[in-house]
Amino acid sequence: MLSKLKVIYKFQIQRCATDPNSYKSLGDSFRTIFRIEGLFGFYKGILPPILAETPKRAVKFFTFEQYKKLLGYVSLSPALTFAIAGLGSGLTEAIVVNPFEVVKVGLQANRNKFTEQPSTMSYARHIIKKEGLGLQGLNKGFTATLGRHGVFNMVYFGFYYNVKNIIPVNKDPTLEFLRKFGIGLLSGTIASVINIPFDVAKSRIQGPQPVPGEIKYRTCFKTMATVYQEEGILALYKGLLPKIMRLGPGGAVMLLVYEYTYTWLQENW
Repeated sequence: MLSKLKVIYKFQIQRCATDPNSYKSLGDSFRTIFRIEGLFGFYKGILPPILAETPKRAVKFFTFEQYKKLLGYVSLSPALTFAIAGLGSGLTEAIVVNPFEVVKVGLQANRNKFTEQPSTMSYARHIIKKEGLGLQGLNKGFTATLGRHGVFNMVYFGFYYNVKNIIPVNKDPTLEFLRKFGIGLLSGTIASVINIPFDVAKSRIQGPQPVPGEIKYRTCFKTMATVYQEEGILALYKGLLPKIMRLGPGGAVMLLVYEYTYTWLQENW
């Protein structure tokens, strides 16, 4: 999974064919990273996702349920309730994960060998010392992260629960599992396609700037506009294939684990 994360990021920061970070294809990116940075190059920035993953998932699903309960007091359709609760959970999740993302992206942008790069904690301290905790430091790219997680969760939860309620439940446990997995796979895939422009903007803002010492990518929508004007619409979808490969099946598994665990807890506690 982390190797896909690194490849997604590498695709998103390259600006043109002559960019030193440019890759011709998904396979070429894997080969180039391995040749230049070694096997452990695929594991750069591994600690921030590990540290963030458990609280991130906990926040995602816990706040989704809480927002859903709160929206029960408002006269909304179930379809809208699921989507808005998903949006709220994504925005809350973004607040938790953004500092980890800044550190992860900075470590993954380093093209030196794994053993030559700074440790996670020393790099985080470097960011805080140099830029502080604000929107130019450890929370750089905050609005883009809000957009990335907010839009993803809105589509992810909204699509999954609305489509699941439309397609009849199957009495066969295996077929029922496949029904839920298929809807979850589609949910993760569609959400990835819709939210990836925010992901590209986040990578450009948090990653190395084209000219050292000069900030080109500052805000979310301005960065999207700049990328579109200079590189075309497809540049906003860089890294889509590895993202779908990660979040399509990964999103399905997450929802299934959550649903079955939630059901078990309700029945036994």
